[in-house]
Amino acid sequence: MWGLADPWFLVLLPLPLLVMMMRGRGHEGGDALIVPDAIGVRLSGVSGGGGGAERTRYLPLLIWVLLVLALAGPRKVIPSLAAPTTGREIVLALDLSGSMVRKDFSIDNQTVTRLSAVKHVATEFIKKRAGDRVALVLFGSQAYFGTPQTYDVNAVAQAIDAAAIGVSGRATAISEALGLSVKRLSQSEAASKVIVLLSDGVNNSGPVRPRDAAKLARDHGIRVHTIAMGDKDYDPATRARDAVDTATLAAIADISGGESYRIRTTDELQQVADAIDKLEGNDADGPAAELYRDFWSWPAGAGFLLLLGMMAEFGRGRK
Repeated sequence: MWGLADPWFLVLLPLPLLVMMMRGRGHEGGDALIVPDAIGVRLSGVSGGGGGAERTRYLPLLIWVLLVLALAGPRKVIPSLAAPTTGREIVLALDLSGSMVRKDFSIDNQTVTRLSAVKHVATEFIKKRAGDRVALVLFGSQAYFGTPQTYDVNAVAQAIDAAAIGVSGRATAISEALGLSVKRLSQSEAASKVIVLLSDGVNNSGPVRPRDAAKLARDHGIRVHTIAMGDKDYDPATRARDAVDTATLAAIADISGGESYRIRTTDELQQVADAIDKLEGNDADGPAAELYRDFWSWPAGAGFLLLLGMMAEFGRGRK
């Protein structure tokens, strides 16, 4: 089914007619604007310009209609992707710090980096969340949204697959990732709000403590499930590098009412994804979520091509 994203833009359609009416009234007994004959012929569309004027006299109006239509945002519902909504919002927060390049996981008997293992499992996990409204947060030294909240789980999966280490720095801003996720979810009226946070390091960036961010999540009714990735536990006494702060991640989950997990292999990562999937079941309990394919570029492109043609015709008329 076809529709418009912003149909109120259609009120602009009669604007050229109103301008013409106002210009006509202003010319009664008023001054005239003197322009060269070639320009005057093409602006007015009167005889004397030959076939070129006749061909272009209606082009400005057609270009205007196409422009307004593009602004209104023609779109079509994609029935095959429509899914019952669950009333749940999930933010998946993934660690992109420098330690994620370590090759200590295995997929199909091949040693891969931690990031590759996460991508392999997380994309499948997200694709199963049909009906949930999902967002992706990526963090290193800073946190940012890889995708906003959307029902298009395939788009989120593609964003996960395209994630790269170093884009947001090589430190580990767990608290900032939590804060950013909580800020967005706190504005939601969803019945269930969940953050799934995966990290293989220690919070070493940002002014907020992870436990304080977890308390903020709890106060907004947000559960945080944490996944600690790696085979070495962080010890504050030794401050060992490439260690994961399992204690802090477990505390985050405990404070917010979520679950904490520890993984060392790809199989364990898959088991955790399955466990969270069961915890946050996605049985439908709401109306269907409609996904759209946008077609605004078609009228915009047609209008641009017509504008180029009119300009070319105008140029030929000046010669």
